[in-house]
Amino acid sequence: MSAQDDQKGTTMQLEPEDTKAIITRLKRANGHLASVIRMLEDGAECEDALMQLAAVNKAVARGGYALVATGLQRCLVEGGPESVDTKKMEKLFLALA
Repeated sequence: MSAQDDQKGTTMQLEPEDTKAIITRLKRANGHLASVIRMLEDGAECEDALMQLAAVNKAVARGGYALVATGLQRCLVEGGPESVDTKKMEKLFLALA
């Protein structure tokens, strides 16, 4: 993870090996979303489409939580507990809610 200074302070950037599983999960969700769109275009039942859309929503949310958790873990490993901006982490988790 590398730290970068920007106008708002320090940001953390995850390395590719940290995000590989998250990217895989989100790509799978993206494919699933494309299937839901095709279902709707083909006139699928509303209930079926909604159930599939709920699954996509859950998969994307889990990807987001995994991303935040991975970032937090890297912060703790690299900088220790004092390096974690708890207000920022809370804001990130709440953004996913």
